Amino acid sequence: MLDSNLFSLSAEVKAALDEQRAVVALESTVIAHGLPRPQNLETARRLEEIVRESGATPATIALLDGELCVGLSAAQLQHIAESDAIRKISRRDLPVAVARRLDGATTVATTMWIAHRAGIKVFATGGIGGIHRGTLPDVSADLPELARTPMLVVCSGAKIVLDLPATREWLETYGVTIVGYECDEMPAFYSRRSGLPVDVRADSAVEAAQIVAARQQLGLEGATLLTVPVPEASEVPSQLLQQTLDEALEQAVREHIGGRDLTPFLLSRMAERSGGATLRANLALLEQNARVASEVAIALSSLNSES
Repeated sequence: MLDSNLFSLSAEVKAALDEQRAVVALESTVIAHGLPRPQNLETARRLEEIVRESGATPATIALLDGELCVGLSAAQLQHIAESDAIRKISRRDLPVAVARRLDGATTVATTMWIAHRAGIKVFATGGIGGIHRGTLPDVSADLPELARTPMLVVCSGAKIVLDLPATREWLETYGVTIVGYECDEMPAFYSRRSGLPVDVRADSAVEAAQIVAARQQLGLEGATLLTVPVPEASEVPSQLLQQTLDEALEQAVREHIGGRDLTPFLLSRMAERSGGATLRANLALLEQNARVASEVAIALSSLNSES
């Protein structure tokens, strides 16, 4: 049961959950820290619009004055996008944010934690975190959350700046089922291919929903990861992608940037050095993932109703 003093569900989201209709969770870190202004607010509004057009209910998640908000008003969404005082909130930061009544944008891990406790089963994002490159074992909080939280996470693989083979191996070790949506290998965020296999391919929303429903019936902990390749027209050419990534990594080393600041730094520099190509790919995959997530959420809601 949700603590009404900590959780705040919008009327739209509460009604959809009470009526067992499809709801899609959306993160807020991509709005506050992942995209430049004004594209961030435009994209946030567009993602919610796509979910509604597809027949599901959007639930953008954030912290406002220490309250865990599931479904934001137009004014709240604008505040997250335009304020310079929005903290990036991962799982470890939740107690501090609540105790000190902070405004915060939720990462993949935190969005999953909140969405699951609100009763939401499907979450759409861009790319998940993973294992960082280098000798230091730097593992994103997204990975253990994927291993313990039962949810369908729709994404375009792990962010390209990470160690993708190590991330893939971690997910396998901890029992996260990786489903390729109309693809046989994991996409690599801006790229449609990584050379890394998925566990199974699904060619429709119904097929994907059936796998999620079976995992629910088995009572397995952990997520199902539905990986959706970036639209072909928006894919960044491999040579340009590698060049911009190498340059961004070199700059990060020179400027001693690491930890939680590394990924947003690298993605920002890659957007600059690619002439905006990576940003365009990011926007395209976010929109596509929201659409696919909505279709699967509707199919899953239908399966759960039948059972």
